[in-house]
Amino acid sequence: MPGTTSRLLSPGTWLEARRVADILRKETIGGALLLAAACVALVWANSPWAQAYHDLGAIKVGPAALHLDLDLAAWAADGLLAIFFFVAGLELKREFVAGDLRDPRRAAVPVAAAVGGVLVPALLYLAIAGGAGGARGWAIPTATDIAFALAVLAVIGRFLPAALRTFLLTLAVVDDLIAIVIIATFYTTHLSVLPLLGALAPLAVFAVLVQRRVRAWWLLLPLALATWALVHASGVHATVAGVLLALAVPVRPGGSADGPGLAEHFEHRFRPISAGVAVPVFAFFSAGVALGGLSGFAQTLTDPIAMGVMAGLLAGKPIGILAATWLVARFTRATLDEGLAWIDMTGLAVLGGIGFTVSLLIGELAFGPGTPEDARVKVAVLTGSLATALLAAVILRLRARVYRRIQLAETATAESAQDGVPDLHPR
Repeated sequence: MPGTTSRLLSPGTWLEARRVADILRKETIGGALLLAAACVALVWANSPWAQAYHDLGAIKVGPAALHLDLDLAAWAADGLLAIFFFVAGLELKREFVAGDLRDPRRAAVPVAAAVGGVLVPALLYLAIAGGAGGARGWAIPTATDIAFALAVLAVIGRFLPAALRTFLLTLAVVDDLIAIVIIATFYTTHLSVLPLLGALAPLAVFAVLVQRRVRAWWLLLPLALATWALVHASGVHATVAGVLLALAVPVRPGGSADGPGLAEHFEHRFRPISAGVAVPVFAFFSAGVALGGLSGFAQTLTDPIAMGVMAGLLAGKPIGILAATWLVARFTRATLDEGLAWIDMTGLAVLGGIGFTVSLLIGELAFGPGTPEDARVKVAVLTGSLATALLAAVILRLRARVYRRIQLAETATAESAQDGVPDLHPR
């Protein structure tokens, strides 16, 4: 309407807020498991039994005839993370088809923030490490780890307003989409066209079945596995298959049916597997790196690659997210929602600098698993993410009273709107 002032970070509908809260609970638990798995791996890799840790990751399983005799670490990165990206793809599609973000005005802010949060850390990394043989790792500090970030929020930001939580979730989902495009485009070392074309056949059958609302796992799972195996054989990273399969799933229920669509049904089933199994197992096999004592740790952090990664996470991500959000607000003449201030967006932008799962994956793709460069990347990602989490904790703690007051108001509004709202996941 003419003369109407648009609002940034305004709360969405009650149904959307409850759905997001359900997602965040599962991701928070997954984040705690992720941190536990990473700590175990780090301690084990620096213990007298470090060789046993590396030997475990090198155990090969799978049919050699199909070129799938991969070690456990590769299965975690190529196989289990495909589930992670499948869930991310479902969430992305649902947000833009049936969620609050189907409105371009609401989508513009988190999408712009995600793009800014990719461009600035990549440029900052290249400025520091691009001339030291590390240019191939430019995408490492561009990813936000939603599980890690939400685990931090569970400790420091229990009263964070729903609009900020939704923004962080959407930012991370768009961030994951950009990451998978980057992986497919820039980190495909060799491409076999025939397997890639062959993957279209099971993918097409899968798409036809799900469009007809078929849920039979004994039909869909073999098609999904065939798609994954053929994409893996093509040289494109196999996690791309997860996104392609997710984008084929319809969001809205078919015909005149009410209730959740197939995408929400699959997300409800697979998110616990992704957050509780896939990501923690990947973290366990990827986070184990020898620190080499205090002197070795300090020497690693002065390496240009490690410095570029940490600068990208600690400075690049927050600056990119905050600058993009401010530019959208300036261009659209929008103001922050009542009760919120730019310090809140600053804390959220800093929290977006927590990179873990996808950052570690890109590090392995860029430099190869087990290389000295990969070890530096792991140390830098762990250190940078921890420092970012502590900085975000300080900023968000300063606003704890404001958040508590906003949440009380949201709770009162939700209770008045809750009557007559059906359960999202009836048993």
